Amino acid sequence: MAARVSLGRVLAPVPSEFLLIASTALLLTIFGLVMVLSATSATSTAAGQAPWDAAMKQAVFAVIGVPLMFIASRLPITFWKRIAWPALIGAVAFQLLVFTPLGHGADGNRNWITIAGFQAQPSEFLKLALALWVGYVLYRKRTLLAMWRHVYIPLVPVAGLAIATVLAGRDLGTAMILVLLVLGALFFSGVRLRIFILPALAAAAAVAVLAVTSPDRMRRFLSFLNPNCLDDYFNDCYQPLHGMWGLAGGGVFGLGLGNSKEKYDWLPAAANDYIFAIVGEELGLIGCAVVLGLVALYAVGAFHVIRRTDDPFVRIVAGGITVWVVGQALINIGVVLRVFPVLGVPLPFMSQGGTSLVSVLVASGVLLSFARSLPPRRAVSVVG
Repeated sequence: MAARVSLGRVLAPVPSEFLLIASTALLLTIFGLVMVLSATSATSTAAGQAPWDAAMKQAVFAVIGVPLMFIASRLPITFWKRIAWPALIGAVAFQLLVFTPLGHGADGNRNWITIAGFQAQPSEFLKLALALWVGYVLYRKRTLLAMWRHVYIPLVPVAGLAIATVLAGRDLGTAMILVLLVLGALFFSGVRLRIFILPALAAAAAVAVLAVTSPDRMRRFLSFLNPNCLDDYFNDCYQPLHGMWGLAGGGVFGLGLGNSKEKYDWLPAAANDYIFAIVGEELGLIGCAVVLGLVALYAVGAFHVIRRTDDPFVRIVAGGITVWVVGQALINIGVVLRVFPVLGVPLPFMSQGGTSLVSVLVASGVLLSFARSLPPRRAVSVVG
């Protein structure tokens, strides 16, 4: 009898939100692997490596991340509540490794570690851990959220400390995503607007101060505001201009998969932060529309989970994860379109980077776990 009940749970139909989130996550991951292969084949060959070398490394992380996503989808809500504090402590400790001999920097940021030949970015795991922790804290205090001190303590100091570990490595882009995640979770917790606005204003002021006090960030921001960017072609405008030229060169239908010109070492970070430019150049406006459509469908599935759930914890964590994944995608695309200054954040699911891919797939698994917990839809009766 117990075996029959267990089998019934395994074979039970999943909600439409589950199918929507899982299918879009898988399609974006596959799309990303194809584009990473295309974007890196030329530089890999020039470096004396196989043209598929970088794509195979990314595929290894996809093979790890996709099963983890479906394993996470089977875990109960109680598990995510129990793991909130240990996950945050572990993620912060992992992030602090960047300041040990294991850590190293790139482009002025110290936000990576290398262990046994494998490179990882600990701040990617901090995003999911922070979403779970903020959700758990606000869930435990759900009857006290009308009072500002219960909203801010311990939320603001602990979250601020976690984000400070990323800022210490000078990675403002990732820190901004973490701030957006916390604000998104706070918004979906249902706190009063005046309580929500204060930390939002404080976060905006902190970003402004960090930008103004850093000559490097201020120079990039002024370059973004410069209408005559060609005047600074060989400096801060080089990458944004080549990103725009890649998008413009693709037209409506693109040059064809594998036919990008910018990937021949013209566009820095072609497989990372600027992979959307390669999509536009090779697959044109149609390819860009497909990426935006998949991100939009992912957001629809996630927002349906937020809307339909009866559990405040699920609503808050799902809100934080959705703001993180969808917001980061829009920021990345906005940077390529030169709507935002260069912030150095990857395109979720698609940019080259194993740590980013695994973390966003596991986060999607958390959303899938939440989707399984949704109450059944009420049958609509037709009176005729």
